[in-house]
Amino acid sequence: MPRPTGNTRLKAARQHAGYASQQAFAEALTQAAPRIGLGHLEVSTRQVRRWESATPPWPRADHQRLLVHVLQLPMDQLGFTAPWDEGTATSTSPKQADVGGNLSGAALPLPRAATAVQPPTIGADYAAITVAHRRLYWSVQPAQLLPAVAEHTRLGTHLLAETNGIARRVLATALTESLLLVGRIEFFDIRNPIDADATLVRALQAAGEAEDPLLGSAILAHAAFIPGWANRRDEAADRMRAARTYARRAPASAEFLAWLDAVEAECETRCGRPREGLRLIGHAEEAIKTRTEHESPEWFTWFSPIRLASFKGNTQLKAGHLTQAHDTLTAALKALPSDAGKQRTVILGDLAAVEAAREKPDEACAYAEQAMDQLAVTWYATGMDRILEVRKALQPWANTEAVHHLDDRIYGWQTTLRALQR
Repeated sequence: MPRPTGNTRLKAARQHAGYASQQAFAEALTQAAPRIGLGHLEVSTRQVRRWESATPPWPRADHQRLLVHVLQLPMDQLGFTAPWDEGTATSTSPKQADVGGNLSGAALPLPRAATAVQPPTIGADYAAITVAHRRLYWSVQPAQLLPAVAEHTRLGTHLLAETNGIARRVLATALTESLLLVGRIEFFDIRNPIDADATLVRALQAAGEAEDPLLGSAILAHAAFIPGWANRRDEAADRMRAARTYARRAPASAEFLAWLDAVEAECETRCGRPREGLRLIGHAEEAIKTRTEHESPEWFTWFSPIRLASFKGNTQLKAGHLTQAHDTLTAALKALPSDAGKQRTVILGDLAAVEAAREKPDEACAYAEQAMDQLAVTWYATGMDRILEVRKALQPWANTEAVHHLDDRIYGWQTTLRALQR
């Protein structure tokens, strides 16, 4: 008999919201009740356990209000089936999915088929397209790639209703990777953190269907970037704890564990704790030297020792260690592969920031213009953010020829239109 997975959608939403245990979630629901006019309604851990079981009961009306309020997702995205809807699967439009204006992405249903309609090859066929999208990410413009990958995730979600057995698990794994790619594009490439957060909830739900804890860890670590970049340290720390917990459940490679350190280091640095960031980077450098019998999965393509050096250089910059940052970033830039255009813009932007902090405006502008050259080839909003931060730092030299020339590049027609459309 296969082990029942339970209500993975509710569990994923709970963990994504930062409640690592059922008890913590029950306490949060109880504490929220008075704030929405439900008096001293108490939710027990036993009740949460029933909701996360393989056959969750339909919650009563006041419990529904609490769940929607705390998780910021509608009921049909939390793994519950209304008594009047049993046996049917309905999709949800983006407008229907909006809750309090906080999430703009609709979590599509993840139904389970009683009998397979699709052939056993459906999972591998779907995964082949996912792999192609993985490779295309590094060179195709995000505005062109995002609609194709998003449509691929919609197809995969609907195919789950027609697939079971091993094919369903293969399909769910590929769907998880595709949803993670959508979330990465939304956050890093076009800087839309609200949509990215909602997409990553869907990705975690799909990872639960696939029973892939390492993909779940990757999703939660990406989710930590969102509050980390917004200076919400406690929320970022909760998500990183969940990411590390999931990583312990899987055969994680040394490189993957080093990446978790690097993610947490960036979140700590952006939240004003660069010393802690440097400590985590040091731990990552030691971890990545460790050889284990576990290899990194094929989908883990966004990290390497060179990218760890990029994390380190940025952390040194934020810590005020300018000479060290310059040396680290220069070495990383030289070692960067020719096809790593997006990372090149980030490193060039950080080198420009180092020179601006050292009061060398001409050198800062030179690096910034190199980054603009790369952005003209492959747009990357995270790289553009670096350039805009540098431009603010160059304001004392605003009347120099070098800064005027940089302004002409930053505020060209296409760049300005992209900035307005974000």
